[in-house]
Amino acid sequence: MADSFGGSPNATNPYLLGPYRPVSREVEAHNLPVEGEIPVDLTGLYVRNGPNPTQSPTGLHHWFDGEGMLHAIWFENGKARYRNAWPRGSDFANANAKGIFHPADRTRPANRVYKDTANTDVICHNGKLLALWYISGTPVAVDPRTLQTIGDETFSGQLPRAMSAHSKVDPRTGELVFFDYPLSEPWMSAGAIDAKGELTWFTQIELKGPRLPHDMGLTEKHVILMDLPIVFTDSALRKGMWNIHWNDQPTRFAILPRGARGDAVRWFETPACYIYHVINAWDEDGAVMMAACKMAPNGLAPNPAFGAAAAMANVLALHAVPVLWRFDLKTGAVSETQLDDRIGEFPVVNLDYTGAKSRYGYLVSMAPGDLQKFDGLLKYDLVTGACTPHRFPHGVFGSEPAFAPRPNAKAEDDGWLVTFVTDEATGASLCYVLDAADFAAPPIAKITLPQRVPAGFHATWVKPAQMTA
Repeated sequence: MADSFGGSPNATNPYLLGPYRPVSREVEAHNLPVEGEIPVDLTGLYVRNGPNPTQSPTGLHHWFDGEGMLHAIWFENGKARYRNAWPRGSDFANANAKGIFHPADRTRPANRVYKDTANTDVICHNGKLLALWYISGTPVAVDPRTLQTIGDETFSGQLPRAMSAHSKVDPRTGELVFFDYPLSEPWMSAGAIDAKGELTWFTQIELKGPRLPHDMGLTEKHVILMDLPIVFTDSALRKGMWNIHWNDQPTRFAILPRGARGDAVRWFETPACYIYHVINAWDEDGAVMMAACKMAPNGLAPNPAFGAAAAMANVLALHAVPVLWRFDLKTGAVSETQLDDRIGEFPVVNLDYTGAKSRYGYLVSMAPGDLQKFDGLLKYDLVTGACTPHRFPHGVFGSEPAFAPRPNAKAEDDGWLVTFVTDEATGASLCYVLDAADFAAPPIAKITLPQRVPAGFHATWVKPAQMTA
């Protein structure tokens, strides 16, 4: 892989430079240096996905184009080891072994619009990590103990079409509940794969046109799908580009009982808005509740310093605030309450509370400016709206964290937040371990990583018992 990613038209593309610059090596290191102390009972895996191109792009590069790379740190007995690896799905093999289908070159099979990079999210199901892709693709299964690729995961050929990046695992049943959407057809779908990898439910929900949702809500009884007013332009689909536009329509939320047919959906309509990421959702007193990050205009003009990448960078400057929605299943009414006016995104919860009423959500704090940089973390009390910030040092930017529950935890926030951070000036990367109950305090452990971790997307925590099918 090339070490240099400059040159026209990407000489000033910020998403190939500085904290976003790809790394060229897969490395492994044991018994990492630690400042402070790793708790002896912190045992498990923190793993984060994100784009990391294998080749220097010949066309204008979009941040979403890069092949996925997993960065992982395992904790056991007060020690830590690190490894990074590309999930090598079939599209990765096509691009790198045969020299075709590289996303920035826009060369691809005639029946495909975008390359499935498996670069967006990572979850654990049935003893495997699944690297997932933004525009619904084929999961790439990875061994959580080694990061060795197992291969494309179709669940023995049962996956009806594709799976969106933000599908979710129910901690009570082990079910993987997923959704899917085609880019040019007027429907979405929802389904479930049980804890042993068997498809147990699949249905389609009719829409008024093709849509571009990003996340879903999951409760013990329902899934929440979103009919949002952002879609790809026709020219984008023809050319394999990332051009999107705002459709003139309200936002609609589809509440569907788990296991039901698509025609059992209940629609709730609100003024137009866009939502990238859900914090959590739950059933409560005849209603469905959902906390999520609601997008707000960033007020920025494209930065001419970014050259041909200015428009892309402008769209990626995420501005969102935490909002709590209530969908009343008895009356059909919907209400929303903004919890705070701080800009934050990439939310996580204690995964043991996925789909159940939870009190705490953890968001990254978005640094002011033109680029997607995380300058700290925000702990929200979803009941009171109170926020506790944890700020990183100046010039240090982080990743989406994951919550690691303490064994035999006594409370929802009895555990740790784990995240990667990188010093923009030096390129040095660390792993921070924070006490979730004493959130504003300095990290209890700072672990030196053997190489820089470029900025990326989503992460998860995997308990030891989850690493075996």
